[in-house]
Amino acid sequence: MIQLKSPDQIELMRAAGLVVAEALAAVRAAVAPGVRVLELDRIAEDLIRERGGVPSFLNYLPGLGYLPPDRAPAAGAFLHSICASVNDVVVHGIPDDRVLRDGDVISIDCGAILEGWHGDAAVTIPVGEVSPEVIAMIEACEQSLWAGIAAMHAGGRLRDVGTAIENNIRATGSYGILTDYGGHGIGTEMHQDPHVLNYRTRQRGPKLVNGMCLAIEPMITLGKPKTHLLADNWAVATDDGSLSAHAEHSVAITPDGPWVLTAPDGGAERLGQLGVATPA
Repeated sequence: MIQLKSPDQIELMRAAGLVVAEALAAVRAAVAPGVRVLELDRIAEDLIRERGGVPSFLNYLPGLGYLPPDRAPAAGAFLHSICASVNDVVVHGIPDDRVLRDGDVISIDCGAILEGWHGDAAVTIPVGEVSPEVIAMIEACEQSLWAGIAAMHAGGRLRDVGTAIENNIRATGSYGILTDYGGHGIGTEMHQDPHVLNYRTRQRGPKLVNGMCLAIEPMITLGKPKTHLLADNWAVATDDGSLSAHAEHSVAITPDGPWVLTAPDGGAERLGQLGVATPA
């Protein structure tokens, strides 16, 4: 069941999205060789709480969603405010005492709840000096994200989003595209229907309509797309040890075009480059 949002509800989601954008900007500014990953988690949580929000990921339990702060964490719940995935870990990495080194690459996934509404976004950040192929991979992932967002217009189909993402990735290099993980609906819960694939399918999927809000999040690797779950039952790593990239934005479909709720400018600059109009 897909939850559609009213214009007023989308405004509330925009407020949550801006908190996420600010938290990611603060984390990005702090990423450097010698920084502990747990410090990045603290930076994100402090900012989210200072803005009146609650981290979406803290006390998150698959199948149940966010557990209220007055409830003791259940076994298996995620106990941090960001997912921090380093090098061959693609998504859901748990922040720890690891010290970032020159040449690492780290994906930061961050969510915030504000007045009951969620924002969710992710960015991949190079640490110090990295190889040109890693920079190219990060840029390819970002470009595919924006291609997918550009395909979000009322009257289209969900398949259009995955097709745009895959076509963009294939046009930029021989990257592995994860097929076991993808985007999702978002609103009063962080994960809602529909599941958003990052590749083309024969099935058209549901019709895209105004008020639909989706988190678009392509994930690619420098090698093969096969992954495995680590012993912590959260982090997902590449089978071949290849580096990876992950990018995400929460987006609302409006009569005036896609509104990127987790981008400070609403996506105007990047979508404008693709010839796509956005809400003023």
